Amino acid sequence: MLERLAADHFDVLVIGGGITGAGVALDAASRGLRTALVERDDFASGTSSKSSKLIHGGLRYLQQGDVRLVYQALRERQRLIDNAPHLVSVLPFMIPVLTRDGPVSKKIAKALRTALWMYDLTGGLRIGKRHQRLAADGTLGHCPTLPADKVSSGFVYYDASADDARLTLTIARTAARHGAAVANRCEAVELTKRADGTVDGALVDTGDERIHVRSSVVVSAAGVWADEIRRLDEGADPDSIRPAKGVHITIPWHLVGNDIAVIISVPRDKRSLFLVPWGQLPNGTYEHCYVGTTDTDYSGSLDEPQTNDDDLDYVLGALNHSLDTTISRTDVTGMWAGLRPLVKQASSGRTADLSRRHTVTTSDSGVITVTGGKLTTYREMAEDTVDAVLARLDRRERCRTKRLQLIGADGYVTLPDDHPDHRLAHRYGTELAEIKALVAMDNTLVRPLVTGLPYTRAEAIHAVRHEMATTLIDVLTRRTRAHLRHREATLAAAAGVAELIAPELGWSEQDIEREVSAYRDLCYHELVASRRSAATAQVTA
Repeated sequence: MLERLAADHFDVLVIGGGITGAGVALDAASRGLRTALVERDDFASGTSSKSSKLIHGGLRYLQQGDVRLVYQALRERQRLIDNAPHLVSVLPFMIPVLTRDGPVSKKIAKALRTALWMYDLTGGLRIGKRHQRLAADGTLGHCPTLPADKVSSGFVYYDASADDARLTLTIARTAARHGAAVANRCEAVELTKRADGTVDGALVDTGDERIHVRSSVVVSAAGVWADEIRRLDEGADPDSIRPAKGVHITIPWHLVGNDIAVIISVPRDKRSLFLVPWGQLPNGTYEHCYVGTTDTDYSGSLDEPQTNDDDLDYVLGALNHSLDTTISRTDVTGMWAGLRPLVKQASSGRTADLSRRHTVTTSDSGVITVTGGKLTTYREMAEDTVDAVLARLDRRERCRTKRLQLIGADGYVTLPDDHPDHRLAHRYGTELAEIKALVAMDNTLVRPLVTGLPYTRAEAIHAVRHEMATTLIDVLTRRTRAHLRHREATLAAAAGVAELIAPELGWSEQDIEREVSAYRDLCYHELVASRRSAATAQVTA
């Protein structure tokens, strides 16, 4: 890939390897454009690995009156289910109706039913199911820790979920299969321009050298870092992005016991959180559940958003307000914080109220920038962006991604929940055969990668051989989600994982120590950040 970046001349260079950039690369490559994609860190290392992991229309956007956005998102949701059935799963959501202190009261339950009918008719029915009304016992059956004395009834509607990091990676790899040159750990440090001032590529730092990637068109799909690319282009100090921090926490599933996603209310706030079961076992129970997301203004470092005291108090407060149980900080096994790349608008207000629509703009030098949007609508964002690329190239090529299956989907057959290969098939699709081949050659690779978590040693080997993982953090946080599910157990296993993948990556003992130290620092910073707000308050006082 690096040799191609240096030697070839591309029609389009995409900067940013999140869900949007990967989507643009796939759309462009599938239309026959000579395409390059570079990512400063790792694929999905920013926002695209730290979302709520939902492929959904967004019921609240319908309640805000943005019917068009919901329609588009539900249409894209169905395309994702069709094109990546191994990665995207139907997920039922329940909205409890409580007599008091709930996300929905008995008084507005009728209005909610109308909204759910609108959601179904807007596109929700494409999933093959429509919403249902539940009695109190049915509601408690799905989440027995809800306060039984307050539960009046409930509504169930249907959306979908996906591992956001695996989805992004699979899109990038599918782009490569269609001819794109795709590389992580390549930072665009300078945009190069012709004599007339139009952009003609970028200087990319690989860590070992700087490569001049020549391209007729450059696309910035850098998310919350979009203004940094604009600074390279314009030399000014733009201020077009309003980052919004979203925080999630992971807790043991047995503390909640929900078998579907549940919407819970936040006390003294007009927001709700998702409580999503995670890691289904063959017996129908789960290993963990995660809760989120917050939606607050953010002004710190874009590279290291962290969960602080206020975030934890907010999420735990919602949990303990909504459930008939007590969950404390000591119960939290994992957490993550991501930044939404919201486009600044003339009207101020809460970030939760800002539009999730995307914008595509072209600078005077010809750099095309795509910003905003949401995980579910990445494909449509990519289509609009590549249409703009083709306009600059004065070419016409039909979009092909509406029915283009991602790697692992061709010939994929859904396995029953109790099938021994169900979990792996849901992560790798038809590439499951590659994991099984590794185990056939070395049966020790079937052992757990991290004690208490389902990931196998074979998955780590596959990650570095076939999925461009180059660091221990890549393997533990994105190729698997071990870090997000149980940080303490993953930290205990880190040295063993580093030793496992070291021969694949040519690491020395010093390299292994460096990688383990980097992961240990990541864990340390998360722990320190969760106490930072209280410490800052003490110092200020």
